[in-house]
Amino acid sequence: MPTRRPKPPPATVILLVRHGQTPTTGSVLPGRAKGLHLSEVGRAQAEAAAERLAALGAVDAIYASPLERARETAAPIAKRFGHKVVIERGLLECDFGDWTGGALKELYKKPEWHTVQRWPSGFRFPQGESFSEMQTRMTDALRRLCAAHPGRRVVCVSHADPIKAAVADALGTHLDLFQRIVISPCSITAIQYSEGGPAVLTVNSVGALQELKPS
Repeated sequence: MPTRRPKPPPATVILLVRHGQTPTTGSVLPGRAKGLHLSEVGRAQAEAAAERLAALGAVDAIYASPLERARETAAPIAKRFGHKVVIERGLLECDFGDWTGGALKELYKKPEWHTVQRWPSGFRFPQGESFSEMQTRMTDALRRLCAAHPGRRVVCVSHADPIKAAVADALGTHLDLFQRIVISPCSITAIQYSEGGPAVLTVNSVGALQELKPS
C-alpha cells in the first residue's frame, strides 16, 4: 500500500511594514543608532497603516525590530488587533558600521557608494554587516515566523533595506538588483510563503489593501 504523503502546512502571509517617517528620513543613514523616534508625520503614517491592516481582518501576531522607530510604528497596529508587540532581532536594520549616522549627502560622495548601489552583494559596511548577511538574517527570521504561524497572517515591522532584501529573495531576484525595489515609510508589502515557494502579493502599498490572494 503506497505511503500517503503528509499534508503540507498551510500558507502563511507575512505583512512587512516599514517604520514611519523620522526627523532624519532622507537626510541621514541612521542604521541601528538608538534614540531615533517617529516624527509627527511618522506617527500619523503608523496610525494610517494600522487602519489599512485592520481592514484585512485578523492577524495572528505582530513582530517588530527592536529599534524605537519600528516599535512605535508597531504600537498602533498592535492596539488595533489586541496583540502585544513581540521583538524580533532578525527584523533589525542593516548594521552600517562606521557609516551609521552619516549624512547622506556626504555618503553619496564616497567611491564605495557606487558599489552599494550597483554591486551590493559584494559590499560590507566598514565595521558592519554585508548586504548578503542582512538578507540571510531577514529571510531566516521570516521563515521561522512562518513555521510558528502556519496558515496565518503575521505583521512584521522592519526597515527599508531588509524588506527590499526579503522581496528580492521572494522574487528570485539577485541581491545586486534589490536597490531597484522601493519601500516607502509605512508602506505595506505582503509575501505569501507556502511549501511551493513564496508569492509576492503586493509591494510598497501605501493605499487601501485589496484582498491579498495570488491570482
